[in-house]
Amino acid sequence: MKITLVPSSVTERTRDQHQYLTTFLINDNIAIDAGCLGLMGTAQDQARIQHVFLTHAHIDHIGSLPVFVENVYEEGSYSVTIHGSGHLLQCLKQDIFNDRVWPDFVSLSRPEDPFLKLALLEPGRTVEVEGVRITPVPVDHVVPTFGFLIEDERAAVAIVTDTGPSDAIWERANALPKLKAVFLEATFPEALSWLAEASKHLTPSKFAGEVQKLARPATIYAIHLKARFRAEIIKELKALRLADLKIAQFGRPYSF
Repeated sequence: MKITLVPSSVTERTRDQHQYLTTFLINDNIAIDAGCLGLMGTAQDQARIQHVFLTHAHIDHIGSLPVFVENVYEEGSYSVTIHGSGHLLQCLKQDIFNDRVWPDFVSLSRPEDPFLKLALLEPGRTVEVEGVRITPVPVDHVVPTFGFLIEDERAAVAIVTDTGPSDAIWERANALPKLKAVFLEATFPEALSWLAEASKHLTPSKFAGEVQKLARPATIYAIHLKARFRAEIIKELKALRLADLKIAQFGRPYSF
């Protein structure tokens, strides 16, 4: 299994230093979130992606989805499937593909030639696509949000982004004998713990509390660090001296 955190900065000076939007690639043909998916590479690169799994409806996770759908559409030969919760799919139809913010690609889709397909994700129900099994597990954020457990024949990985302290995702992760890695958010520094609590995100100390819930050895990759506070968050994370902690790098394929 190969997982890549797609860079979202468009300038050389900040490309390797800051992440503003969230998209993960799984084996180059599945995406988790679409914050910067429509800005990635060429339209041909994007057209390799057959399925997009969305964690939740916040703009840094869906911002470039309409651009992506337009980039990859080819009449008669291609249609991407967007997977999300009922709340998220309703948000897409009401707030994005509504003929105001963007053309209503849902209504414009003909059964024989859709612009996109919408697929409902149910909590705890595994979906198998492109040889990979993906299980959505609810986490505790300010809007309905999923973390994802991703498995193939060799490995399992958890992507836990945009959440406050949660339990169900760790219970499910602990049941995976092939768990190799966890990508876990650390959004705010300790000085903004009040904001992290109000917005249901993690600070480094809360991040450490979540890691302690993991009963299996796995590499922990810190993700979703707010760009303005990135250096401060990294300093606080490293001070915790957590075993197997890494700061996720943008554009680097991680193989498991």
